Amino acid sequence: MKALLSTATGGPETLVLGELPRPTAGAGQIVIDVKACAVNFPDTLIIEDKYQFKPARPFAPGGEVAGLVAEVGEGVTGFKVGDRVIAGCGNGGMAEAVAVGVHNVYHLPEAHDFAGGASLLMTYGTSIHALVDRGHIQEGDTLLVLGASGGVGIAAVELGKAFGARVVAGVSSEEKAEIARQAGADEVVIYGRQPFDKDQSKELANKFKEAVGPGGANVIYDAVGGDYAEPALRSIAWEGRYLVVGFPAGIPRLPLNLTLLKSCDVAGVFWGAFVAREPERNRAHVARLFQLWEQGKIKPRVTGTYPLADGGGPGDRQVRRPQRGGQAGRDRLTFGPPQARRHGRRRS
Repeated sequence: MKALLSTATGGPETLVLGELPRPTAGAGQIVIDVKACAVNFPDTLIIEDKYQFKPARPFAPGGEVAGLVAEVGEGVTGFKVGDRVIAGCGNGGMAEAVAVGVHNVYHLPEAHDFAGGASLLMTYGTSIHALVDRGHIQEGDTLLVLGASGGVGIAAVELGKAFGARVVAGVSSEEKAEIARQAGADEVVIYGRQPFDKDQSKELANKFKEAVGPGGANVIYDAVGGDYAEPALRSIAWEGRYLVVGFPAGIPRLPLNLTLLKSCDVAGVFWGAFVAREPERNRAHVARLFQLWEQGKIKPRVTGTYPLADGGGPGDRQVRRPQRGGQAGRDRLTFGPPQARRHGRRRS
């Protein structure tokens, strides 16, 4: 079968169209004929050998897909050949077919297309787990989101509003601020580029404090890290929850005396491990996401679609690289089947 392959360490320009054996369904697995595969920041990390796990080359990146069930393995119930589904697969999605454990496969309602379906799990799955399970978000809370124009950031803004929170978005430009406002942010803080000296860090902390209000942020969703983390922590509310979602700006060093002074919690968010350890709780989250989607409270964004063959290589054949720190609108790109014609890029 056709697949977009990583054969050497590097960026998207190193990906080549090649062949892999078609997968078969083992016990507890489903084989999906892939119709769309989202591109996320972890896909860049995995082909650069910077992710938590390193698949043996050659391998196809792509961690979430949408398509049709082609084969059902032993012990699988609730799915049949021909079902429309979405799935999280870790890697292997940028191919004509992929085998996936049934614990991370979900029916895709007819109302949603494959491109939108392939854009739901990683961003919104991460954010609903973060806000509900780790942040214990409540109606009336103030939520501060760092990196609010990125994929998980937009999802956090939309979900925060859906859960009745007042949302303050942190972004690095006016263009990204507009993206956050369109997602529902009540207020926006535009911050500069790190590194920050002591005075700059204090200035940013004051900006966050002013934006979240005198009571502080009940929940801080940090998908950025780096020099932005400490100023954000200084704006947290008494018994607030600081969520460590990612650190593309660098792994921060938090002064733990601040956690004592605010009696706050610092909570890690590892959605992939949550899915593996507690699949039924995650399945309930995905069902809730589909309800919110139907209600128009969330809207997975697709910035463009491309044939599989156009996913890598030099020049204009290369899809845009998901950037550190959150690209405005986020790089929610999908790959159609190899024979599909090229679509024009569209922006939400």
